[in-house]
Amino acid sequence: MKTEVWPLIHTERAALANDLAELTEERWETPSLCAGLTVREVLAHLTAGASLTPPRWMAGVIRCRWDFDKQVAMRLAEQLGDSGSETLERFGRVVTSTTKPPLPKMAMLGEAIVHAEDIRRPLGIHRDYPITVLTALAGYYRGSDMVVTAKGRVDGLRLQATDGPFAAGSGPLVSGTTLALIMAMTGRAAYLAELDGDGIPILRQRVPPRD
Repeated sequence: MKTEVWPLIHTERAALANDLAELTEERWETPSLCAGLTVREVLAHLTAGASLTPPRWMAGVIRCRWDFDKQVAMRLAEQLGDSGSETLERFGRVVTSTTKPPLPKMAMLGEAIVHAEDIRRPLGIHRDYPITVLTALAGYYRGSDMVVTAKGRVDGLRLQATDGPFAAGSGPLVSGTTLALIMAMTGRAAYLAELDGDGIPILRQRVPPRD
């Protein structure tokens, strides 16, 4: 996309921090859409991602003997703190950070939006994302399996947004809002009910339900 990506990332982080400002400690323990993680733990994961330089990321990978899931868990624990308010305070410190692991900036924007939905949806919080941003992000995920399998999940399907210009692929149709398409592409089964088309049975097989 032609617009500089970092300001978009900062906007999404700031919006999420604002949405969570009044969350009670009890609600911080709400299960997120990320299997096995609470909304507080997902926020700590976002903080970790905004705090890792490439050398520090590589040092963690080596320390965890190339177990990437172990590295993610280790960095999450570093940023969790002792309470939801402390987790949010730590996240607030990295809202305008331009630090990142060795990933494209669009992947960081994806993290900011997809993980925000992992948090917001279980809490019943709604955000109207700019359609231009969602369209660019949908295009990125349609062509990438970096960090999360997305391209492979929708290969052989035709994707069509009902609220914007995003359209990609060929084959059985899957249509819905751009956000729902993004979340389904990134493996969130909770959004499948918001999609239509004869490609849904295929996509459902590729997006298993989470506990």
